[in-house]
Amino acid sequence: MQPSAIELFRSSQTHSAIQFRGSLRFAQAAELWAALRNVESSAVRGETLDFDMAGVERIDGGVMALLACLRTELQRRGVQSEFVEAGPAVQKLIHLYGADHSVAVLTPRAPIGLLDQLGRATISAVRELQLVLAFFGQLVISGFSLWRAPRSANWSDLPATMERSGADAVPIILLINFLVGLAMAFQAAAQLKRFGANLLVADLIGIAVCRELGPLMAAIVIAGRSGAAFAAELGFMQVNGEIDALRTMGIGPMRYLVVPRVLGLILVLPLLTLLADVAGVLGGLVVGVWNLDLTIRGFLNETARVVSIWDVSSGVIKSLVFALAIALIACQQGLATSGGAEGVGRRTTSTVVTTLFALILIDASFTVFFRVAGL
Repeated sequence: MQPSAIELFRSSQTHSAIQFRGSLRFAQAAELWAALRNVESSAVRGETLDFDMAGVERIDGGVMALLACLRTELQRRGVQSEFVEAGPAVQKLIHLYGADHSVAVLTPRAPIGLLDQLGRATISAVRELQLVLAFFGQLVISGFSLWRAPRSANWSDLPATMERSGADAVPIILLINFLVGLAMAFQAAAQLKRFGANLLVADLIGIAVCRELGPLMAAIVIAGRSGAAFAAELGFMQVNGEIDALRTMGIGPMRYLVVPRVLGLILVLPLLTLLADVAGVLGGLVVGVWNLDLTIRGFLNETARVVSIWDVSSGVIKSLVFALAIALIACQQGLATSGGAEGVGRRTTSTVVTTLFALILIDASFTVFFRVAGL
Protein backbone atom coordinates (compact mmCIF):
# COMPACT_ATOMS: atom_id res chain seq x y z
CA MET A 1 0.00 0.00 0.00
CA GLN A 2 1.50 3.34 -1.09
CA PRO A 3 2.11 6.06 1.51
CA SER A 4 -0.08 9.14 1.28
CA ALA A 5 0.99 12.00 -0.95
CA ILE A 6 -0.60 15.15 -2.34
CA GLU A 7 0.44 17.29 -5.29
CA LEU A 8 -0.96 20.48 -6.81
CA PHE A 9 -1.62 20.21 -10.56
CA ARG A 10 -2.53 23.37 -12.49
CA SER A 11 -4.11 22.85 -15.92
CA SER A 12 -4.82 26.54 -16.61
CA GLN A 13 -4.72 29.90 -14.85
CA THR A 14 -8.19 29.42 -13.43
CA HIS A 15 -8.31 25.64 -12.92
CA SER A 16 -6.22 23.59 -10.52
CA ALA A 17 -6.49 20.19 -8.90
CA ILE A 18 -5.01 18.59 -5.81
CA GLN A 19 -4.03 15.02 -6.62
CA PHE A 20 -4.15 12.52 -3.75
CA ARG A 21 -2.31 9.20 -3.86
CA GLY A 22 -1.90 6.24 -1.58
CA SER A 23 -3.58 5.61 1.78
CA LEU A 24 -5.01 8.62 3.63
CA ARG A 25 -5.28 7.86 7.34
CA PHE A 26 -6.28 10.00 10.28
CA ALA A 27 -2.89 9.42 11.96
CA GLN A 28 -1.38 11.64 9.24
CA ALA A 29 -4.18 14.25 9.49
CA ALA A 30 -2.06 17.03 11.05
CA GLU A 31 0.62 16.84 8.36
CA LEU A 32 -2.00 16.48 5.63
CA TRP A 33 -4.04 19.43 6.92
CA ALA A 34 -1.00 21.73 7.03
CA ALA A 35 -0.13 20.88 3.44
CA LEU A 36 -3.71 21.41 2.27
CA ARG A 37 -3.88 24.77 4.03
CA ASN A 38 -0.80 25.96 2.16
CA VAL A 39 -2.42 25.03 -1.16
CA GLU A 40 -5.84 26.38 -0.19
CA SER A 41 -4.53 29.80 0.86
CA SER A 42 -3.37 30.55 -2.69
CA ALA A 43 -6.84 29.99 -4.22
CA VAL A 44 -8.85 33.14 -5.00
CA ARG A 45 -12.50 33.82 -5.80
CA GLY A 46 -13.54 32.66 -9.26
CA GLU A 47 -10.95 29.88 -9.56
CA THR A 48 -11.57 26.13 -9.56
CA LEU A 49 -9.69 23.83 -7.21
CA ASP A 50 -10.81 20.20 -7.49
CA PHE A 51 -9.82 17.21 -5.36
CA ASP A 52 -8.52 14.46 -7.67
CA MET A 53 -9.12 11.17 -5.84
CA ALA A 54 -8.07 8.81 -8.70
CA GLY A 55 -4.89 7.66 -6.95
CA VAL A 56 -6.46 7.10 -3.53
CA GLU A 57 -6.26 3.47 -2.48
CA ARG A 58 -7.83 3.91 0.95
CA ILE A 59 -9.21 6.78 3.02
CA ASP A 60 -10.75 6.79 6.48
CA GLY A 61 -13.55 8.92 7.88
CA GLY A 62 -11.35 11.36 9.78
CA VAL A 63 -9.47 12.48 6.66
CA MET A 64 -12.69 12.60 4.64
CA ALA A 65 -14.23 14.94 7.25
CA LEU A 66 -11.21 17.25 6.92
CA LEU A 67 -11.47 17.27 3.13
CA ALA A 68 -15.23 17.93 3.26
CA CYS A 69 -14.62 20.85 5.65
CA LEU A 70 -11.93 22.28 3.38
CA ARG A 71 -14.20 22.01 0.31
CA THR A 72 -16.99 23.84 2.19
CA GLU A 73 -14.63 26.68 3.12
CA LEU A 74 -13.41 26.98 -0.46
CA GLN A 75 -16.90 27.13 -1.94
CA ARG A 76 -18.04 29.72 0.60
CA ARG A 77 -15.08 31.87 -0.43
CA GLY A 78 -16.22 31.64 -4.05
CA VAL A 79 -13.72 28.97 -5.15
CA GLN A 80 -15.33 26.09 -7.05
CA SER A 81 -14.26 22.73 -5.62
CA GLU A 82 -15.45 19.16 -6.24
CA PHE A 83 -14.26 15.59 -5.69
CA VAL A 84 -13.39 14.07 -9.08
CA GLU A 85 -12.18 10.69 -10.38
CA ALA A 86 -13.08 8.88 -7.15
CA GLY A 87 -13.47 5.11 -7.14
CA PRO A 88 -16.73 3.44 -6.02
CA ALA A 89 -15.58 2.86 -2.42
CA VAL A 90 -14.22 6.39 -2.06
CA GLN A 91 -17.34 7.85 -3.71
CA LYS A 92 -19.56 6.15 -1.12
CA LEU A 93 -17.54 7.73 1.67
CA ILE A 94 -17.73 11.13 -0.05
CA HIS A 95 -21.51 10.86 -0.21
CA LEU A 96 -21.70 9.61 3.38
CA TYR A 97 -19.95 12.74 4.65
CA GLY A 98 -21.98 15.06 2.43
CA ALA A 99 -18.90 16.20 0.54
CA ASP A 100 -20.80 16.13 -2.77
CA HIS A 101 -23.63 18.42 -1.59
CA SER A 102 -24.00 21.97 -2.80
CA VAL A 103 -22.73 24.67 -0.44
CA ALA A 104 -24.50 27.99 -0.06
CA VAL A 105 -22.23 31.01 -0.42
CA LEU A 106 -22.32 33.19 2.68
CA THR A 107 -23.29 36.77 1.91
CA PRO A 108 -22.61 39.56 4.41
CA ARG A 109 -25.68 40.73 6.27
CA ALA A 110 -26.84 44.17 5.26
CA PRO A 111 -26.48 46.73 8.06
CA ILE A 112 -29.70 47.64 9.85
CA GLY A 113 -30.72 51.25 9.26
CA LEU A 114 -31.58 53.74 11.95
CA LEU A 115 -35.31 53.75 11.16
CA ASP A 116 -35.33 49.96 11.13
CA GLN A 117 -33.71 49.86 14.56
CA LEU A 118 -36.20 52.39 15.92
CA GLY A 119 -39.08 50.39 14.48
CA ARG A 120 -37.86 47.15 16.01
CA ALA A 121 -37.32 48.82 19.38
CA THR A 122 -40.81 50.31 19.24
CA ILE A 123 -42.41 46.97 18.36
CA SER A 124 -40.47 45.28 21.18
CA ALA A 125 -41.59 47.95 23.68
CA VAL A 126 -45.23 47.60 22.59
CA ARG A 127 -45.06 43.82 22.98
CA GLU A 128 -43.56 44.13 26.46
CA LEU A 129 -46.32 46.58 27.41
CA GLN A 130 -48.92 44.16 26.08
CA LEU A 131 -47.43 41.34 28.16
CA VAL A 132 -47.39 43.46 31.32
CA LEU A 133 -51.03 44.52 30.80
CA ALA A 134 -52.04 40.90 30.21
CA PHE A 135 -50.16 39.94 33.36
CA PHE A 136 -52.04 42.66 35.26
CA GLY A 137 -55.32 41.20 34.00
CA GLN A 138 -54.33 37.77 35.29
CA LEU A 139 -53.42 39.34 38.63
CA VAL A 140 -56.86 41.00 38.89
CA ILE A 141 -58.59 37.71 38.11
CA SER A 142 -56.44 35.95 40.72
CA GLY A 143 -57.36 38.68 43.20
CA PHE A 144 -61.08 38.06 42.71
CA SER A 145 -60.61 34.30 43.10
CA LEU A 146 -58.51 34.97 46.18
CA TRP A 147 -61.36 36.97 47.66
CA ARG A 148 -63.50 33.84 47.57
CA ALA A 149 -60.75 31.51 48.83
CA PRO A 150 -58.26 33.58 50.88
CA ARG A 151 -56.48 30.52 52.25
CA SER A 152 -55.23 29.57 48.80
CA ALA A 153 -52.61 32.34 48.91
CA ASN A 154 -49.20 32.03 50.48
CA TRP A 155 -49.78 34.60 53.24
CA SER A 156 -46.83 33.30 55.24
CA ASP A 157 -44.52 34.81 52.61
CA LEU A 158 -45.99 38.32 53.03
CA PRO A 159 -44.14 39.30 56.26
CA ALA A 160 -40.81 38.08 54.85
CA THR A 161 -41.39 40.02 51.65
CA MET A 162 -42.21 43.19 53.59
CA GLU A 163 -39.09 42.76 55.70
CA ARG A 164 -36.78 42.25 52.71
CA SER A 165 -38.36 45.02 50.65
CA GLY A 166 -39.14 47.47 53.44
CA ALA A 167 -37.12 47.20 56.64
CA ASP A 168 -33.91 46.16 54.92
CA ALA A 169 -34.17 49.12 52.51
CA VAL A 170 -34.61 51.81 55.18
CA PRO A 171 -30.88 52.66 55.66
CA ILE A 172 -30.11 53.11 51.96
CA ILE A 173 -33.30 55.12 51.33
CA LEU A 174 -32.59 57.44 54.27
CA LEU A 175 -29.01 57.97 53.14
CA ILE A 176 -29.83 58.61 49.49
CA ASN A 177 -32.67 61.03 50.16
CA PHE A 178 -30.68 62.87 52.83
CA LEU A 179 -27.87 63.40 50.31
CA VAL A 180 -30.34 64.45 47.61
CA GLY A 181 -31.88 67.07 49.92
CA LEU A 182 -28.39 68.19 50.93
CA ALA A 183 -27.24 68.56 47.33
CA MET A 184 -30.38 70.43 46.26
CA ALA A 185 -30.08 72.86 49.15
CA PHE A 186 -26.41 73.50 48.36
CA GLN A 187 -27.25 74.23 44.73
CA ALA A 188 -29.98 76.69 45.73
CA ALA A 189 -28.06 78.33 48.59
CA ALA A 190 -25.82 80.52 46.45
CA GLN A 191 -28.73 81.95 44.44
CA LEU A 192 -30.96 82.51 47.49
CA LYS A 193 -28.18 84.36 49.31
CA ARG A 194 -27.91 86.88 46.48
CA PHE A 195 -31.52 87.95 46.97
CA GLY A 196 -31.63 87.60 50.74
CA ALA A 197 -34.20 84.81 50.47
CA ASN A 198 -32.40 82.28 52.66
CA LEU A 199 -35.63 81.09 54.27
CA LEU A 200 -37.06 80.01 50.91
CA VAL A 201 -34.72 77.02 50.87
CA ALA A 202 -37.24 75.34 53.18
CA ASP A 203 -40.00 75.95 50.61
CA LEU A 204 -37.88 74.55 47.79
CA ILE A 205 -36.72 71.43 49.61
CA GLY A 206 -40.07 70.69 51.28
CA ILE A 207 -42.21 70.85 48.13
CA ALA A 208 -39.66 69.22 45.77
CA VAL A 209 -38.92 66.33 48.11
CA CYS A 210 -42.50 65.60 49.18
CA ARG A 211 -44.05 65.90 45.73
CA GLU A 212 -41.34 64.46 43.46
CA LEU A 213 -37.98 63.36 44.77
CA GLY A 214 -39.05 61.44 47.88
CA PRO A 215 -41.41 58.96 46.20
CA LEU A 216 -39.32 58.74 43.03
CA MET A 217 -35.99 58.07 44.75
CA ALA A 218 -37.58 55.53 47.08
CA ALA A 219 -39.16 53.75 44.10
CA ILE A 220 -35.86 53.71 42.19
CA VAL A 221 -34.07 52.13 45.15
CA ILE A 222 -36.81 49.52 45.55
CA ALA A 223 -36.73 48.80 41.81
CA GLY A 224 -33.00 48.11 41.99
CA ARG A 225 -33.24 46.04 45.17
CA SER A 226 -36.57 44.26 45.30
CA GLY A 227 -37.57 44.39 41.64
CA ALA A 228 -34.36 42.73 40.49
CA ALA A 229 -34.60 40.22 43.35
CA PHE A 230 -38.18 39.28 42.47
CA ALA A 231 -37.25 38.74 38.82
CA ALA A 232 -34.20 36.64 39.70
CA GLU A 233 -36.10 34.49 42.24
CA LEU A 234 -39.01 33.75 39.94
CA GLY A 235 -36.66 33.34 36.99
CA PHE A 236 -34.63 30.62 38.71
CA MET A 237 -37.85 28.91 39.79
CA GLN A 238 -39.05 29.01 36.18
CA VAL A 239 -35.89 27.56 34.61
CA ASN A 240 -35.62 24.91 37.35
CA GLY A 241 -39.17 23.70 36.70
CA GLU A 242 -40.53 24.73 40.10
CA ILE A 243 -43.30 26.84 38.54
CA ASP A 244 -44.44 23.85 36.48
CA ALA A 245 -44.36 21.72 39.61
CA LEU A 246 -46.68 24.19 41.36
CA ARG A 247 -49.11 24.06 38.43
CA THR A 248 -48.97 20.25 38.48
CA MET A 249 -49.98 20.27 42.15
CA GLY A 250 -52.89 22.60 41.35
CA ILE A 251 -51.29 25.66 42.95
CA GLY A 252 -51.54 28.78 40.83
CA PRO A 253 -48.25 30.73 40.73
CA MET A 254 -50.15 34.03 40.56
CA ARG A 255 -51.85 33.53 43.90
CA TYR A 256 -48.99 31.68 45.57
CA LEU A 257 -45.99 33.73 44.37
CA VAL A 258 -47.07 36.99 42.74
CA VAL A 259 -49.83 38.25 45.06
CA PRO A 260 -47.66 38.26 48.24
CA ARG A 261 -44.93 40.20 46.45
CA VAL A 262 -47.34 42.76 44.98
CA LEU A 263 -49.10 43.31 48.31
CA GLY A 264 -45.79 43.49 50.15
CA LEU A 265 -44.49 46.31 47.95
CA ILE A 266 -47.81 48.19 48.01
CA LEU A 267 -47.75 48.13 51.83
CA VAL A 268 -44.13 49.12 52.39
CA LEU A 269 -43.36 51.65 49.65
CA PRO A 270 -45.70 54.41 51.00
CA LEU A 271 -44.04 54.07 54.41
CA LEU A 272 -40.60 54.25 52.81
CA THR A 273 -41.74 57.34 50.90
CA LEU A 274 -42.64 59.11 54.14
CA LEU A 275 -39.22 58.26 55.57
CA ALA A 276 -37.63 59.52 52.36
CA ASP A 277 -39.50 62.82 52.71
CA VAL A 278 -38.21 63.25 56.27
CA ALA A 279 -34.63 62.42 55.24
CA GLY A 280 -34.73 64.87 52.31
CA VAL A 281 -36.03 67.69 54.51
CA LEU A 282 -33.32 66.96 57.10
CA GLY A 283 -30.70 67.24 54.35
CA GLY A 284 -32.02 70.69 53.47
CA LEU A 285 -32.13 71.57 57.18
CA VAL A 286 -28.41 70.84 57.57
CA VAL A 287 -27.54 73.23 54.73
CA GLY A 288 -29.98 75.87 55.97
CA VAL A 289 -28.50 75.88 59.47
CA TRP A 290 -24.87 75.55 58.42
CA ASN A 291 -24.69 77.68 55.25
CA LEU A 292 -27.72 80.01 55.31
CA ASP A 293 -27.70 81.07 58.95
CA LEU A 294 -31.17 79.69 59.65
CA THR A 295 -32.37 78.25 62.91
CA ILE A 296 -33.75 74.76 63.19
CA ARG A 297 -37.05 76.09 64.46
CA GLY A 298 -37.34 78.68 61.69
CA PHE A 299 -36.61 76.11 58.98
CA LEU A 300 -39.14 73.61 60.33
CA ASN A 301 -41.82 76.25 60.82
CA GLU A 302 -41.40 77.47 57.25
CA THR A 303 -41.55 73.87 55.97
CA ALA A 304 -44.75 73.19 57.93
CA ARG A 305 -46.28 76.42 56.61
CA VAL A 306 -45.52 75.72 52.95
CA VAL A 307 -45.89 71.94 52.68
CA SER A 308 -49.54 70.94 52.77
CA ILE A 309 -51.17 67.61 53.45
CA TRP A 310 -51.83 67.25 49.73
CA ASP A 311 -48.12 67.63 48.91
CA VAL A 312 -47.34 64.64 51.10
CA SER A 313 -50.45 62.71 50.01
CA SER A 314 -49.68 63.16 46.32
CA GLY A 315 -46.29 61.55 46.87
CA VAL A 316 -47.89 58.66 48.73
CA ILE A 317 -50.41 58.18 45.90
CA LYS A 318 -47.53 58.06 43.42
CA SER A 319 -45.73 55.52 45.59
CA LEU A 320 -48.72 53.17 45.48
CA VAL A 321 -48.70 53.17 41.69
CA PHE A 322 -44.90 52.88 41.67
CA ALA A 323 -45.11 49.80 43.89
CA LEU A 324 -47.70 48.16 41.64
CA ALA A 325 -45.60 48.87 38.53
CA ILE A 326 -42.38 47.54 40.08
CA ALA A 327 -44.00 44.31 41.31
CA LEU A 328 -45.89 43.70 38.06
CA ILE A 329 -42.90 44.19 35.78
CA ALA A 330 -40.54 42.19 38.01
CA CYS A 331 -42.88 39.22 38.42
CA GLN A 332 -43.87 39.20 34.74
CA GLN A 333 -40.23 39.22 33.63
CA GLY A 334 -39.35 36.51 36.14
CA LEU A 335 -42.12 34.14 35.04
CA ALA A 336 -41.21 34.75 31.36
CA THR A 337 -37.61 33.59 31.90
CA SER A 338 -36.15 30.88 29.69
CA GLY A 339 -32.68 29.76 28.70
CA GLY A 340 -31.01 28.90 31.99
CA ALA A 341 -28.71 31.23 33.94
CA GLU A 342 -28.17 33.48 30.93
CA GLY A 343 -31.91 33.96 30.58
CA VAL A 344 -32.20 34.84 34.27
CA GLY A 345 -29.52 37.51 33.91
CA ARG A 346 -31.13 38.89 30.77
CA ARG A 347 -34.57 39.12 32.38
CA THR A 348 -33.16 40.70 35.53
CA THR A 349 -31.44 43.39 33.48
CA SER A 350 -34.61 43.94 31.47
CA THR A 351 -36.58 44.27 34.71
CA VAL A 352 -34.42 47.09 36.04
CA VAL A 353 -34.33 48.99 32.73
CA THR A 354 -38.05 48.63 32.05
CA THR A 355 -39.00 49.52 35.61
CA LEU A 356 -36.90 52.69 35.66
CA PHE A 357 -38.44 53.83 32.38
CA ALA A 358 -41.94 53.05 33.70
CA LEU A 359 -41.28 54.98 36.92
CA ILE A 360 -40.16 58.10 35.08
CA LEU A 361 -43.13 57.87 32.72
CA ILE A 362 -45.63 57.39 35.57
CA ASP A 363 -44.12 60.24 37.57
CA ALA A 364 -44.27 62.61 34.60
CA SER A 365 -47.88 61.60 33.91
CA PHE A 366 -48.91 62.26 37.52
CA THR A 367 -47.12 65.62 37.54
CA VAL A 368 -48.85 66.80 34.37
CA PHE A 369 -52.23 65.53 35.58
CA PHE A 370 -51.94 67.25 38.96
CA ARG A 371 -50.83 70.44 37.25
CA VAL A 372 -53.72 70.41 34.80
CA ALA A 373 -56.20 69.58 37.56
CA GLY A 374 -54.84 72.41 39.71
CA LEU A 375 -53.83 70.10 42.55
